[in-house]
Amino acid sequence: MSYITAHVLDATAGVPARGVEIQLLTPDGEQLATGITDDDGRVGDLGPETLEPGAYRVTFGTGDYFTARGKESFHPVVTVDFTVQAGEKHYHIPLLLSPFAYSTYRGS
Repeated sequence: MSYITAHVLDATAGVPARGVEIQLLTPDGEQLATGITDDDGRVGDLGPETLEPGAYRVTFGTGDYFTARGKESFHPVVTVDFTVQAGEKHYHIPLLLSPFAYSTYRGS
């Protein structure tokens, strides 16, 4: 399992959000990894097996997702900044999405 995983659910359609591009970045914008959500709305391999403690960023290509479905949306990209702590083995970043709002939390 990758150190970072992600999951996107489309709250308006009540289904996993397939085809969302997700990027793992440093705070300076250096891309460490990229992935596309599968049929279950998941990216199970986003980045290396470990990360050094510090700040990181995950971006979700939400605007492209809704555009491909013929829907307007407010957020072209959702950005989640988070901190990796020493000794942690895994970080899961879920996103609950609608065209005009989103919610995220630290998953398990």
